[in-house]
Order: sequence, then structure tokens, then C-alpha cells
Amino acid sequence: MVQKLKTLQTIHLAICAGMAVAYVFAGNLSIEVLTVLPVVDAASAIYLVIPIAALFLSHYLFKSQLKKLDPKASLEDKFPTYQTASIMRWAILEFAAFLILFQKPEFITLGIGIILYLIYLRPTEDRINNDFQNLG
Repeated sequence: MVQKLKTLQTIHLAICAGMAVAYVFAGNLSIEVLTVLPVVDAASAIYLVIPIAALFLSHYLFKSQLKKLDPKASLEDKFPTYQTASIMRWAILEFAAFLILFQKPEFITLGIGIILYLIYLRPTEDRINNDFQNLG
């Protein structure tokens, strides 16, 4: 189990690091960029919804994958489904962050928020056990 967890943590680290590097180089991050509030008009309002939609969609798909599992199965048997559900969750968040970065760089702080949330989702043994206990 420990080796499988390390593999999942490595995948998570690679996704987070790749996004951070992309934001640093493609986003031209600076204090000036982060302190300027973007102008929100009708055409750019959708970019405010993208992070929220990504959070809800990723959470919904993650939980729906876990609900398919047999509650009586061992943690070893549940782990492959958990790994798949986690990667799906991270991919949706990564897509949303990259969409903001390349389509509307003025909203880069929203993308940084997504990256911080993704870092928060780091898989640990306690988080995995908690996710399985909170399926109801």
C-alpha cells in the first residue's frame, strides 16, 4: 500500500509542479500582475465561473467513482479506483487552470487559486481513509 501511495503522490507532485512551472513561465508572474484587478465584462464573466464549475465537477466525479466501490472491500482492492478518481479530479482542475492561463491571463489569480487547491488535495493515507469513510 505504501508503494502505491508513493506512486500516487509522485503523480500529484508532477501535476502540481508542471502547472506551477507553466504559470511562472507562460503567465509572466509579477507583483504588478497579481495586484491588478481585471475588468469583468459580459464576455469575460464566464472565466469567473470556470474555477467554480471545475471544483464542483471534479468533486462530483470523484465522489461518484468512489460510490461505485464495495464498502466491504479492503483498502488494497479500493486503491486502483481511488487512484483513477483522483487523477480524473486533478485533470479537471488542471484543465481549468490552463484554460484560464491561456485564454484569459488577466484572471491568473483564479488559476493560482486552483493550483493551491490542487496542492491541498495531496494524497495521504489519512485523506484516503477519510474519503472512504465519508462516502455517505
